[in-house]
Amino acid sequence: MALQTKIRNILGMQRHHHEVQWWMFSLAPLGVAFAFFFVFILPMDIPQKDVILVTGGAAGFAGLQTYWIFRGWQRDDGLTMLLGLVSIVVVSALVWWYVDSLGEILHAHSSVPWVYSKE
Repeated sequence: MALQTKIRNILGMQRHHHEVQWWMFSLAPLGVAFAFFFVFILPMDIPQKDVILVTGGAAGFAGLQTYWIFRGWQRDDGLTMLLGLVSIVVVSALVWWYVDSLGEILHAHSSVPWVYSKE
């Protein structure tokens, strides 16, 4: 019975009018963390550094979206949950596309050896 009520409330799609502002504000700590990650990884001489940066950024963003999915579940906010799931799918697809196709193109035609180290 409680699950049916929860699902009915989630499908009602009522959300607080400040929810988008809260989401945007939650991106600030992620941006700071990624800046430190980028600064730490940039001077290291490791193969496929670009793939590490892309997947690291995507993992942080997916973690943030997981938080928002959980928050939407607690608040019975279906739209927040849906946006979190869609964001994770889109970021995963972009990372997959980058690693599968664009990463190989950049490695093959790179003129900057310190950014894209060739194996």
